[in-house]
Parts: sequence; C-alpha cells; structure tokens
Amino acid sequence: MLFLLSIITYLDRVCISVAMPEIAKDLGLSPSQIGWVLGVFTIAYGIFEVPGGWMADRFGARKVLTRIVVWWSAFTALTGMVTSFTGLWVVRALFGAGEAGAYPSSSSAIARWFPTHERARSHGFVWMASRLGGALAPGAVIWLQAMYGWRTAFYFFAIPGLIWAVAWYVWFRDHPRVMKGVNEAEIELIGPPAQGHRGLPFIKVMKSRNLWTIMAMYHTFCYGSYWYIAWAPTYLVNEKHIEGGLLAAYSSLPFLLGAIANGAGGFTSDRLVKKLGLRAGRRAVGVGSLVLAGTLMLASLAIENQTLAIIVLMTGFGASDFCLPNCWAVCLDIGKDNAGTVTGAMNTAGQIGASIMSIAFGSLVEKHGYNTPLIAIALLFFVSAMVWFAIDPPKPLVPPAEEDADEVLLPKAA
Repeated sequence: MLFLLSIITYLDRVCISVAMPEIAKDLGLSPSQIGWVLGVFTIAYGIFEVPGGWMADRFGARKVLTRIVVWWSAFTALTGMVTSFTGLWVVRALFGAGEAGAYPSSSSAIARWFPTHERARSHGFVWMASRLGGALAPGAVIWLQAMYGWRTAFYFFAIPGLIWAVAWYVWFRDHPRVMKGVNEAEIELIGPPAQGHRGLPFIKVMKSRNLWTIMAMYHTFCYGSYWYIAWAPTYLVNEKHIEGGLLAAYSSLPFLLGAIANGAGGFTSDRLVKKLGLRAGRRAVGVGSLVLAGTLMLASLAIENQTLAIIVLMTGFGASDFCLPNCWAVCLDIGKDNAGTVTGAMNTAGQIGASIMSIAFGSLVEKHGYNTPLIAIALLFFVSAMVWFAIDPPKPLVPPAEEDADEVLLPKAA
C-alpha cells in the first residue's frame, strides 16, 4: 500500500512539471512566475512536514495518511480549474500544505512495522515507487494534453488517490499486534512492540548536532534532486528544444533510473550496515552516490553531443536517488519511536532548499542562461556528500532516559 501511495504521490506531483510548458503558454507565465508556482508548493510542503510527521507518530499513519491523500487529490483536480497565475499559486500552495507529511507518515509506519536491518530497503521500495510514478506521468500527461488539453490530466490524476485512501483506511492498522492476520513469529521478527508516540524534550532536541547535520545534508541534497522533478522538462523544451514523444521519453528517463537506484540503494545500505556497521554503512552510500551525482551533472554541461549530454544529465538523478533510502533510514536510526517527527524535520530542511532552487533558478535563467545555475546545483551535491562525514547514525536523537515517559500512548490490545 505504501508502494502504491508513492506512485500516486509522484503522478500528481510531477504532473504539473510536465504540463508546465503548456500551462505557461495558456496562462502567459514568465520563467520567474513558473519558479514561484513550483516553489510555493515546496514552501507550504516544508512548513507542514514536521506537524504532519508528528501527527503520524501521535495519532497513527492510518488516519493521517487518509486525510493527506484525500486533501491532495482534491487540489490535484482544482489545479485543472485555475485561470490565472494567482489562482494557480494559491492552489499549489494549498496542495503542498495538504500533501506535507505523506513520507514522514510512511516512515512512521515503517518504523513500527519493520526491524532496523530492513528499514533502508523498505524506504527503497517506497521511493522506487515514487520514481515509477514520475516515469509514468510524462507520457500520460503529454497524451492527455494532446487529446483533451492539459486540464484533463489533473482531473484524471485525482481519482487514484481517492480510491487508495478508502482502501488504506479500511485495511491498515497502526501496530502489527492489532493487525488481523499478523502472527507471533512475525511480531518477534519485527522486534519489541512500539510503545507509541513519546513526547520529545524539544529544547534538547533542537540542540542535537546530529539532527541539524542531517537537516543540512538533506537541504543541500534537495537543490539537485528537486531540480530534476520541477525544472527538467522545461529545461528540455527551452534549452534543448525537445518536444512530443521524445520529451516524454527523456522526462521519464531520470525517474526510471531513480526507481532502479532506490531499490538498489536501499538493499546496499542495509547490506553495508550489516558488514561495516551502522556508521560506516550509511556514510559510504551517502558520500559515494552524491559525489557521482554532482560529477555527472557537471560532465553533461561539457558534452557537445546533445543526446549523450541529456542521458548523462538524467543519470545524475539516478545517482542521487541511490542515496535517498539511506537518508530516510538514518532518521529512523536516530529517531526511534519519533521517526515521523525526525523525518519531517529533515524533509522540511530539504523543502527549504527545493523552494530556494525552484524560485531562484527561474530568475537566474533569465539573467545567465541554464549552465551557470546548473553548475551551482552540482556543487551543492558535493557539499551534501561531505556533510555525511559529520552524521552519526548510532547516536540516538534523545537518550531513552530523557524521553518523557508520562506521554507514552499505548495502542489498544487486539
């Protein structure tokens, strides 16, 4: 179900990036206005990430994810109804606010349902699905645009989320021991039963160097990662003059590579953790993948053959995605029962980076063209790689003795 959720999330999220060239023509948007439309989503998304993750820790992913998916499905449909820059800006802001917490809530569920040595691969499957959704979106959007206009795509993509929300609420339970059909052997494999949400001593948490380091890593990571999601189709149209079926193929390529990389990255991270230990295993994946991502982005700008340059550029997304399950797993490593809150904090930092990139990139393109801002993004991949050396996965966010045991909320017995 989390796999399906992630596919639907990125179908709806990537839809606007692929449709943006047509939307810009229809509504008369400038590159700066495109940047603000793409950026306001990430701003609102980032603001509500921590509350969304905290709510999943506190009330459970069953209720929280149901609310999130119904909300974003409604605003996906409303995107197809806008008639001005202002209307589009408002709808995308509310879309981002409502979708915030989807992945922290998924992490909260994973923390309760999977043992430590399977969490990176679990995140790998979830993020693999997001890339499959991103890969499916370009072809579907371009076909629907050609047949019915860009607005129809948003009406169409609103439907799967509503179906998923009903199925999730009926079937899922927040804790393995209250889920019908889960036996004692499975509960033993998962590990000690989660004791529910624990109140965090927020003053001490905010002084955690580990948390701030993880947030810095993800902040710089998301400049590059989100560029592929938000700006790559517009870049292909305006800079490389790619259109039609070839645009759909090139727009899908990074997501197909990302799907493979997420699955492989999750398994690799868990295997290296077993072989090298938690600290060295997580760092190896983080550093190696991000150095490669930055190198590929820079190399693409120096290649004269257009086809090869585009393939190398898009492969950079796959390299960065190899690190993605690792990023989310390290939040579970240090967050324990508060995994949703910690992943929410990390993703908030990431969305701040994505917001700055989305807005600034459009303005920089107007002044300097595409190459200069892409060089800056590639360099930020290298910065993110170096920050991994300061992250300490075995060190918990808050020592168990410092948690507020009075605020523990136990699930009802089966």
